[in-house]
Amino acid sequence: MDKIWLKSYPPGVPAEIDPTRYSSVAELLEEAFRDHRAKPAFVCMGKEISYGELDALSRKLAAWFQSKGLARGARIAIMMPNVLQYPVAIAAILRAGYVVVNVNPLYTPRELEHQLKDSGAEAIILLENFAVTLQAIVRNTSVKHIVVVAMGDLMGVKGTLVNFVVRRVKKMVPAWSLPGHVKFNTAIAEGGRQSFKSVQQGPEDVAFLQYTGGTTGVAKGATLLHRNLIANVLQSEIWLDPVRANRTDIDQFITVVALPLYHVFALTVCGLLTIRTGGLGVLIPNPRDIPGMIKALEGYSITTIPAVNTLYNAMLNSPDFHKLDFSKLIAANGGGMAVQEAVAKRWFEHTHTPIIEGYGLSETSPCVTCNPVTVTEYSGTIGLPLPSTEISIRDDEGNEVPLGQPGEICIRGPQVMAGYWNRPDETAKVMTPDGFFKSGDVGLMNENGFVKIVDRKKDMILVSGFNVYPNEIEDVVAKMPGVFEVAAVGVPDQHSGEAVKLFIVKKDQALTDADIFTYCKTQLTGYKRPKIVEFRTELPKSNVGKILRRELRDGRA
Repeated sequence: MDKIWLKSYPPGVPAEIDPTRYSSVAELLEEAFRDHRAKPAFVCMGKEISYGELDALSRKLAAWFQSKGLARGARIAIMMPNVLQYPVAIAAILRAGYVVVNVNPLYTPRELEHQLKDSGAEAIILLENFAVTLQAIVRNTSVKHIVVVAMGDLMGVKGTLVNFVVRRVKKMVPAWSLPGHVKFNTAIAEGGRQSFKSVQQGPEDVAFLQYTGGTTGVAKGATLLHRNLIANVLQSEIWLDPVRANRTDIDQFITVVALPLYHVFALTVCGLLTIRTGGLGVLIPNPRDIPGMIKALEGYSITTIPAVNTLYNAMLNSPDFHKLDFSKLIAANGGGMAVQEAVAKRWFEHTHTPIIEGYGLSETSPCVTCNPVTVTEYSGTIGLPLPSTEISIRDDEGNEVPLGQPGEICIRGPQVMAGYWNRPDETAKVMTPDGFFKSGDVGLMNENGFVKIVDRKKDMILVSGFNVYPNEIEDVVAKMPGVFEVAAVGVPDQHSGEAVKLFIVKKDQALTDADIFTYCKTQLTGYKRPKIVEFRTELPKSNVGKILRRELRDGRA
């Protein structure tokens, strides 16, 4: 396809970006620290830190890690919700020449152990609320350095009160023991007495390991290089330019950071892009608490909000939604899962700004396509390929299909990962000989270059923007003594887009769905847990004995 999408670009958006503008993400961060020193960078629960403070704190934490003798390229995990310590940790790890491994703080011990072992992480920074999870499995990993964060660490006097409420009043910190751990503020203080050694990094160095099920369900690390992230930040920035460029009335762009920063969408669009443009990120530690989130956003003239459909819907249904100031809103980005037309229409009615739907994956840092920021109508498409990005719609033999015909969405561009961490076999399955990444999603492109997703090639289930892989759920449930066979599929769910449904053949007739739910609670993080269980006497299978999930999903069996 001859880049037919370029004709649909808004005026002023170039066909290409220059990904060589920075040699590393650290260089991009340090430029922002220099240019915006006095401006607030992030705010959480009413406490702000400036770009100057982010610079100083991350430099001290970087020096602390260097003083521990960690070799360049060592992997350091972060296991936190959106708190002020998160951007400090990311900047510190990258500036010190290490690799960030983002971890979902709600992971069970089993899930955490896999990720720490697979990445070879030698250090971890985690919120004390989740320390008990690490305690269960740390001896099975290579982790030697543990930095424990308390919610109020960077909040000064107010922090003491915050920590008291979190620990004693709300009882959100289960008892834990991690011998040899260091408190976050201690690491900062000790690092302040060390000298930080600047590390020369290049575009081909690894910056992040972003874990995803890929196509098989065993979580694999998408190896994202410095140049991948730089490219995607610049692509995202340039895409927003048509609505940002003329806003001389806006002193500082204010982004709602409600999506968790361990998720690649938030990492790039809320974290790195906010810093690159000298914006202010309003961190929301718990976006499930909609009244709390709205209270935290009151008084801010929100300019950008990246979110998933479920979050937009929850906000619209909140009685306090009217308290928010959207008078300067320039862009509401929708990603992670399909944006529903009813939600998009209501959002536009209330805010006079459309939800701009886009598409991306962990393997593409993440943004691949996006609707123009100048649109006002809901289109149901995932938009146009971003600058320097090519989309090719291909059949199973790898041939490009005619315009308007469905095929697998294949992606080539500077944001595409280097491969899966230590998994050359898995990387080979998803890369074409001419350098395209096979997404596993089925879509089509119209004559104006807009892409629409039709179906998923793989059996992946999409719950509130998170990938859930049936293999993992089935492996866990199959370990229950009373289960003979199990199949996991995605079914439509009004709240989360899709929900996990299990079809089970019993070995023990006394087994109940309550038993299944209780067991899954100990093995799987919230969004992966089944919502529905249906017991069957048998499951449909192919002639080689493979369970036919699609038949179960489509109700044909």
